[in-house]
This record gives sequence, C-alpha cells and structure tokens, in this order.
Amino acid sequence: MSIEWVNRAVDDLRAWGRARGLDVDVDEVRLLCDYASDYLDVNELGDFTPVAFEELLLNIYPRKVIAPPESAPETVAAARTLVDFLLSTEEIGGKMAVRMRSVLDRIEPEMPIALADTSRFGMAKSLFSAMGADSLERAAGSTESAILSVSAAQEEPAVEHCDCPGCSPLPSVRLAPRETLVQSALRVPLLTDARRLVQWMLAGGRTPTVKGRLRVRDATEAIAQLSVTDPGLLWELAVHTGLVTVEGTAIFDGEDFDPLDIWAATVEFVVEKETGGAVTGEASLDEELYGLCDMLYRLQAPVPIPLVREYLDEIGLVEEGEIDVSEVVRRLAYCGMAEPGDELLELTPLALWGLHRLYTDLGIEAPQAADLALADAPDLIEGLLSGMPAEMAEADIEGWLRHRSPAQAVAELLGSVSGAPSVARGIAVTIVDRLGPDAEEAVRAFLEEPELRPHAIHWLTARGLAAPALTSEEVLWMSVDMLVLAMPSAEEDPETFAENMSASGPPQSVIEEMWRVDHPEVVEVLELLGRSLRDHNAAKAARKAAFKARSRAIG
Repeated sequence: MSIEWVNRAVDDLRAWGRARGLDVDVDEVRLLCDYASDYLDVNELGDFTPVAFEELLLNIYPRKVIAPPESAPETVAAARTLVDFLLSTEEIGGKMAVRMRSVLDRIEPEMPIALADTSRFGMAKSLFSAMGADSLERAAGSTESAILSVSAAQEEPAVEHCDCPGCSPLPSVRLAPRETLVQSALRVPLLTDARRLVQWMLAGGRTPTVKGRLRVRDATEAIAQLSVTDPGLLWELAVHTGLVTVEGTAIFDGEDFDPLDIWAATVEFVVEKETGGAVTGEASLDEELYGLCDMLYRLQAPVPIPLVREYLDEIGLVEEGEIDVSEVVRRLAYCGMAEPGDELLELTPLALWGLHRLYTDLGIEAPQAADLALADAPDLIEGLLSGMPAEMAEADIEGWLRHRSPAQAVAELLGSVSGAPSVARGIAVTIVDRLGPDAEEAVRAFLEEPELRPHAIHWLTARGLAAPALTSEEVLWMSVDMLVLAMPSAEEDPETFAENMSASGPPQSVIEEMWRVDHPEVVEVLELLGRSLRDHNAAKAARKAAFKARSRAIG
C-alpha cells in the first residue's frame, strides 16, 4: 500500500526536477517506490539498494505489472532518475550510486525479456494477458487487490441513514486478550498518576472540598511533590472511575477492583467528559475527541499526522488556533489512548477495547472479529467477506497459512468453494495464488472441477509448470469470474473502476463474446461494463452482449 513516505518522496522529487528543469517521470518513480514499500520492506528513500532495484525490475514488475516489453527502457530510465535524486539529496553516497547504475545497466537488456516471460506472471497478470489487455496497473478484477476491497460483497438495500455513530455501522474489531489488556491498564501513566495522587492525599490526611474536589492548597503541593501537571484532572478522574469516593476514601485495593472496569470508565471520562482542554491541550479538541477516536476506531489503521491536521481543519478546529498535533498525540499517549510517536496517530489496543466497551454500553452494535487463523476454510472466507480493515485481513490470511502446509491450504480452500458463489471462489483463488510450487499436486487435483479448472491452469502456467492450454471458452469464463470479484468495489467507486478498465480492461473483441459463456453472473458483469467503460464502442458492445446473454437465459 502507498504510505506517507512515498508521497513525501514524490513531492520532493517533483520539486527537485523543477529546480533543475528536468522532465521527471513522477508516476513511474512513484510506482517503483510503492512496489518497493509493499514487497521489499523499503520504508524510506535511504533503504533503496542495488539488490532492491534488481528485485523490483526483474522479479516484481514481471509478476505484478502488465506492461509491454518495449516499456522497459522507460522504467529503467525512471530508476536512473531516482538514483540521481538519491545522490543529489545525499540519501546515498557516490560509491552506492555507481553500484546502482551498474546494476541498472545490466538490468536494461534483461528487463524486456523478463516482462515477456509468461512463466513469471502472477495470477491477475496471467488472466488479463490471456484476455489480450495491453496494460494493467490496478486492474479492477485483480486478485491481488480484490481480497481487500470485497468486504461489501453482499449487496445491501439502499437505505437512507445519517452519519452519526448510532446509524453508521461499526467495523468488526480484533480485541487483545484480557490478560494483555489488564497489564496494559495497570501501566497507563494517567491512571498511575491518579492512583499516586489518591495515595498521597490519604497518606497526608488531606480531604477534598465539600463538593468532592481537590483543594487549591493540595493541588499546588501535589504539583511540586508528585511532579504532576494537572492534579485537579487526576482527582476528578479518580472520582469518576471509582478509584476514590467523593468523600476521599480509596477503594482501588478491594477484592472487587477490576482494572478493566476502571479503564472503561477512564475512556468514557476522556472522550465524553467536559475536560476543558486538560486532555489534549485544546478545549475545542477535547469537545471533539469522541469524533476523532471514533474515526480512528473505524479506520483501525495509523493515520499520518498531516492527515490528522486535515481532519481537524475539516471540522473547523485548526482555524480556532494552531493545534500542535504532535503534542496532542503525546497527551493522548499519556492517557493510554494513542501509541506514542511523532509521525502517526494510532489507537492503542487498550483504547480499541475501551471504545468497544463504550459503544456496547451506549447500545451501539460493535461487532467483534474472531481470530480466523485457526478457522476452517469456509469460516475464513466468510470472515474476510464480512468486512474488515486491510491489515487485519492480511494478518488473518498469513496466520491461517502458517497453520497449514501448502497442500492442505489448497485442498481446504478450493475444496470449500466448489459450486460456491464467484466472490467466495475469488477469495480462495487469491489466497492460493500466494503459494509456491510445493502446492502443485494439490492444485492439479482441481483440474477436473469445471469452475476451478481455469484458475488451476493459470496457477500452474504462472509458475512455469506443465499445464493444459486454456480454451477460448475457459478464458471467457475466467474473465467473467474474476470481474465478479471486482463488482463490489466498482459499485462503491465507479470512477476508479472506469479508469482502471480504460487502462487494463478486456478488449472489445473479448467483451463481444462474453455473452456466450455459461456463467451465472455474466449478465451482471456485462451490464457493469456497459455502464462503466469510457470507450463508447466498447460500452455499446457490452450492452449488446448483456442483451444477448439475457435473451439466451430466457430462451
């Protein structure tokens, strides 16, 4: 996935090129950085090495990117520009630049051969190459991305709803084990300081005011003796959570003391109590903290600080004063709500649990995701289809595969989707596509299954293994089958789907013949293409083919 360092690098590269009057192929360099980040664990510009360029251009590009062999010089030229940029910005030294250029000189004549070698193609690339597509960067039917965009596979009826938390469905979340959460709750700095304050008050015979608040004199002494910045907030929290009674009696050592109950009350206090800026440092942001935490809960992914600032700007907070977002993150980390760091804002597992508990207490449906690593194949597929963040889906798939041999994984996955809907079959095929030649015999076992045979042939061919040739009917059937997997994301973002299909969709000659394929969802696929394709003739061909497919079904 594209990450913040790639965006910054591309912006810097663009400025670098303008300053030197160079025509920089920014899009190609971005693609290099994206793939390096996704597959080579390159997390910043300085992580590029000669080996990384060799792996990118001779392994990853041939497997993932559909591009004609004659495009190789453009990609190598972009790589050379990137090397010049890395040297100019002192991300690398002169000796490293020489080594990189030497590797690129060697790669340049080899890359066209690699791009033309069908044995190197991944599943998605093999499919669309067989269909005659000219190029594919982000194919809407790509099995590589479908697993992360198919969460809306079950079509929902159109229902008007507002955007409040009670009406917008919450995603499923994976909660940490109770033992881990308890230990984390006992170490939250905010709660630790609140307990220290209560103990200090009781040890000194100090009592709160008649209204149960901290006396000014005690607050002043607490700041000096305990090195806390806001003892008033700590005392108010202690009362709210039950660490101490309004009268000043500590109860946190009793048998009924549950750290997670205290923590749940802390989350409620932090996000709902009128704290007047004591939590984040900004009164206006304290008032909007529920919304910010709700957004993070729904994303379930770290958010770069610049995007947090954009969010605050959108809700009108930045205009009220220059908010130091890094300081906000530090304060939220002190409260146990955010992971510490200067570049990202991310909820802690403890915060995720606390918000889940808060939603539940408020009567909001907050689904909890099961750990799918030990599930059987049907439950894994069902879980992935239920909707979850990309990182969670990825972790579930990796965990599931770790508990099985390649042969077992293939047998379970493909065996569970024989006769299943296309979207479930697509999920299974996507996961099987991650496996290597060790799974060969298990995949061959499904050559006799009509619905899985084309997928099995492509899997074998992509790895240079002996395989039957695909018939034209099988190519058509498989093209429809994989486009079904793209339908949910296409309905959600038709513009992006149309853009992808313009760049990499099936040619008109294939679309014209799709109506002949005996696939239960061919009409839906053709109607989607008819609505989405930007090429007038191709869209018209799709609509005519859809009419023929409907007529054949009626007949």
